[in-house]
Amino acid sequence: MSPTPTLPPARFTDLLQRHRGILVKVAGSYAHRREDREDLVQEIAAQLWRAWPGYDPARPFSTWMYRIALNVSISQLRGRNRAPALEASTGEVLEELPDPGTHDPEHAQQVERLYHFIHALPPLERALMLLYLDERPHAEIAEVLGLSSSNVATKIGRLKARLRNDL
Repeated sequence: MSPTPTLPPARFTDLLQRHRGILVKVAGSYAHRREDREDLVQEIAAQLWRAWPGYDPARPFSTWMYRIALNVSISQLRGRNRAPALEASTGEVLEELPDPGTHDPEHAQQVERLYHFIHALPPLERALMLLYLDERPHAEIAEVLGLSSSNVATKIGRLKARLRNDL
């Protein structure tokens, strides 16, 4: 067995920039306030850098990145001694949500309700929903979350039903 080649730091920087949207999405799903999201992005990036020597370039970077980003986010969420659901008042949360990118008030309201729904989910279901909304295949979601593909399909079906009922 040959040793794993050392990956250059420039490659890490390039991949991190190319997939920065993953960091922003994950942090936005697990942190309410802008400052908390920025801190979480930095913590995820630091953890990615620490784990970089163990990254297998034969596997998709985005899958590896999601796994680490979600693990860091869930760990920080559990580390806080507060409820993971909407702990701030509704007004505070709405002020801090990312702009849905639309000027259609009805669409903006739907996006706000979706954000509230996602933030109220337990950490694992929140990760599942995030990956599903990012249109990741069930096999990749299963790999990232350590579930079977059939379990992912079942959980997604249940989340979709809850989403239809809640929204």
